[in-house]
Amino acid sequence: MTEAASESPAKGRRARKPVPKGPAAVGPTDISDPLLRHEAKRAFVWIGMVGLAALVVVLAQPLLVIFGGMVFAAMIDGGARLLGRVLPIHRGIRVTLVLLGTVAFLTWTAMFAGSQIAAQASELPAIVQTQTLKAAAWLESHGFRINMDNVQGLVEQAIGGVRQVTSAVGGVIGGLTTAFLIVVLGIYFAAEPQLYRRGFSWMLPREERDSFDVTAAQMGRTLRMLMFGRLVGMLVEGVGTWIMLALYGVPMAGLLGLLTGLLAFLPNIGAPISGLLMVLVGFSGGWEMGLYCVFVYVVVQTVDGNIIVPMIAKKTADLAPALVLGAQLIMGALFGIIGLMLADPLVAMLKVALERQSQRNEDHEAEVRG
Repeated sequence: MTEAASESPAKGRRARKPVPKGPAAVGPTDISDPLLRHEAKRAFVWIGMVGLAALVVVLAQPLLVIFGGMVFAAMIDGGARLLGRVLPIHRGIRVTLVLLGTVAFLTWTAMFAGSQIAAQASELPAIVQTQTLKAAAWLESHGFRINMDNVQGLVEQAIGGVRQVTSAVGGVIGGLTTAFLIVVLGIYFAAEPQLYRRGFSWMLPREERDSFDVTAAQMGRTLRMLMFGRLVGMLVEGVGTWIMLALYGVPMAGLLGLLTGLLAFLPNIGAPISGLLMVLVGFSGGWEMGLYCVFVYVVVQTVDGNIIVPMIAKKTADLAPALVLGAQLIMGALFGIIGLMLADPLVAMLKVALERQSQRNEDHEAEVRG
């Protein structure tokens, strides 16, 4: 009787399940409420996005260097693809030939024109300063109110920038770490582009990988065409300026041609700077030479703006000039010369990504309606 009475309460109570031990055990951070668990996941996603944005801001400079390597890789890849149309050889060999050709051109330039250009570069700042002060004095003599002390200060600041550019051209400044990293990254990217594309695609969800491959292909093609047009424009402007100035006997024709070609890489900004330098040097030799330099500038920019740029723009991202200029101002203020150089390609890549996302949204809406 006692045993039965003692067993009856145990049968009436629910048997307790043993508490699991090890990996299956419930931890102090586990959330049992499904709704609370869902909201916690959403909060962690937003916190992760904010942290990622902050990390991008902190690592903006290294990320820009990596993007510069991608831009340089697009140039190498474009050259390798052009060689592939006439030389059906392995891609690695074509990339090597492009790099060897670039090194050979730079070596030739340094050997045959380096000393002459360096000598001209040392004389250019003084000519620019003298001609600017003459122009200011001429304006003051014709009734314009000009403070010559302020003009002198502005000229000295501008000459400092000119000296930096000409020093780089003359070979005084070389081996910069940023340029070296961009070149090395560009070579790695160009050697095996599919390796890095597959690696990045692997980190995305499966349903997003096909769309990423299409977007990446369009970005690569746009970047190649953009850089191809930029290099063609640099070649045409630099060589054309050098030949036309040399035929007339304008001093420093080689340096002005090289500066014009280099500054052509900066749309909207490079052309006015190179034209101003050309005109100032031209007027140092008299009114006739100065007017001829104005004529050369107009002809070169007309050919580049009305023939080369429209021809390339049909096959690449057609960017609004004001948009590019605004991006250059922002990127230049944040990151200096490297930001100024990469602003145009960055805007082109963002435009391709936005257009692809817009197309995906339209396709999704069409599927829902259908």
